[in-house]
Amino acid sequence: MNTPGLIALTRDVSPALDRCELTHLQRVPIDVAKAAAQHREYERALEALGCRVLRLASGPDLPDSVFIEDTALVFDEVAVLTRPGAESRRVETAAVAEALRPHRRLLQLDAPGTLDGGDVLVVGRTVFVGLSLRTDATGADQLQALLAPFGYRVRCLVVRDCLHLKSAVTAVRDDLLLYNPDWVEARLLEGFGLLEVDPSEGSGANAVRVGGQLLYGAAFPKTRARLEACGLTVTPVDVSELAKAEGAVTCCSLIFRA
Repeated sequence: MNTPGLIALTRDVSPALDRCELTHLQRVPIDVAKAAAQHREYERALEALGCRVLRLASGPDLPDSVFIEDTALVFDEVAVLTRPGAESRRVETAAVAEALRPHRRLLQLDAPGTLDGGDVLVVGRTVFVGLSLRTDATGADQLQALLAPFGYRVRCLVVRDCLHLKSAVTAVRDDLLLYNPDWVEARLLEGFGLLEVDPSEGSGANAVRVGGQLLYGAAFPKTRARLEACGLTVTPVDVSELAKAEGAVTCCSLIFRA
């Protein structure tokens, strides 16, 4: 099922990806050419699901910029430019702002607050914000103030043992969240149905919704079977090289209605 009217904003893999910021993983060699090939397949999968892909350039001074999700939040009404928790990543937002300007009115978080887009999960009018090493309470409070006029409600929860909130939980339907119970407590997700990842696939809670379908990491076949058992249509993509940089499928795009 195609989803006309959806835009997926992406960004090229930097030739300096192997100098990316790391928080929870040990640094291992990254095959940058392979990562770029996987990213192109990811973009093709988005196109096959009905998105119009708009790709921004990267460069050797932007090692993490392929993970464009962290730089902005796009709602139907406005877009919010974030203030990433890693200082080295704050230069990424300028090009993203220019790309979003034709599509949305832009709002912006200010110092001293920090917030990564990977710590923000939007489900209807509920906006979960994970408090992590990259996102603080000041950033969350600023986001609530910016979104309150549009009827959104921010719910903060603490992220543990993983980089971002969306490492631990994502929405796979309006009423169903896929989550890792070791990284986020079920009681904090009250009001939604919950589907646990397979215990052997702890990093498998990250899925991208594209219309009524999912784009999902190929490394998690057991959890994919659980998703399909719920009647969900899942397109697997290999992002194994990007995962070495603490990336996942939601990290690599900003998907919004045109």
